[in-house]
Amino acid sequence: MRIHSNQLMVWTALLFAAAALGACNDAQILRASHQWPAGDVRGELLEIIRTELEAENAGIEMRIYPGQSLFEATAQWAAMTRGRLDISVFPLAYAAGRHAEFNLTLMPGLVKSHEHAQRVNASPYMDEIRRRIEEQGIIVLADAWLAGGFASKNGCIREPDDVRGQTIRGAGKAFEQMLLGAGGSITSMPSSEIYTAMQTGVLDATITSSISFVSFRLYEQVQCFTAPGDTALWFMYEPILMAKKSFDALTEDQQAILMRASKKAEIFFMEKAKELDRKAEEAFRRAGVEVAHLSEEDLEAWYALARETSHKLFAEEVEGGQALLDQALAVE
Repeated sequence: MRIHSNQLMVWTALLFAAAALGACNDAQILRASHQWPAGDVRGELLEIIRTELEAENAGIEMRIYPGQSLFEATAQWAAMTRGRLDISVFPLAYAAGRHAEFNLTLMPGLVKSHEHAQRVNASPYMDEIRRRIEEQGIIVLADAWLAGGFASKNGCIREPDDVRGQTIRGAGKAFEQMLLGAGGSITSMPSSEIYTAMQTGVLDATITSSISFVSFRLYEQVQCFTAPGDTALWFMYEPILMAKKSFDALTEDQQAILMRASKKAEIFFMEKAKELDRKAEEAFRRAGVEVAHLSEEDLEAWYALARETSHKLFAEEVEGGQALLDQALAVE
């Protein structure tokens, strides 16, 4: 049988296509989820990892699902523990309902600056937190701490008395306990729901990260933004997490490539963290919103209130809580 040249070209193309499809089918698929809109820097961390995996030809295909398009924000933890989700950029305090010790990763007065956050990451306290995460079948790929502040429809929040009478989203149990002690009323929700809650009058004020203030355009709803500045009251641990079962399913070479890629994402975020705070202030000023900062006296008033409320209750309610709190607060 004679084979015409055009037939040979068609068959050759089909063979290459089949080979490419087979290579694609052989790739390990990882599903990565986060709660923020496209363009949020926390989503960029996953994009960095995906780009590195592709550049290394790691045999891993990462599919990223932003904006709660795969799982709701708080459901991501259980999804990872049950093997339904591989990777998430996840605020660890969202899992504190199941593991109360994780409230310590969103505790007023624990982390005071971005430089302090790096020292905390290298401390025995964080080694213990990572160990407890792994006990639940999840590992930390990259550390990330975000600074944040207050915003209110009713003027600036500087000292504890400014919260009195306001309905506020406290972002975690520890902050809620402190804000209740200041005379506020608490409504709990993920950061992705704050805009609508303010728009509809459910919330008067909120605490969240600098980047979430911008990503969710909260400058459209408030009169004053109390920015983190050089020393912040609010820092939240939002690491990149991975189901250990999914990690263990990778080859050793793939694991090594993934960890290198994750470290690159961590360094990127570390270098960008302060810039996020500055950009948040700029966004609020452009929108005509007043920008305030906490003075040293304001911070000391909040620290004193935290010691009498959230710190005290954590020590009383969490088994071994006082020792873990002391270990965290010992990081200078």
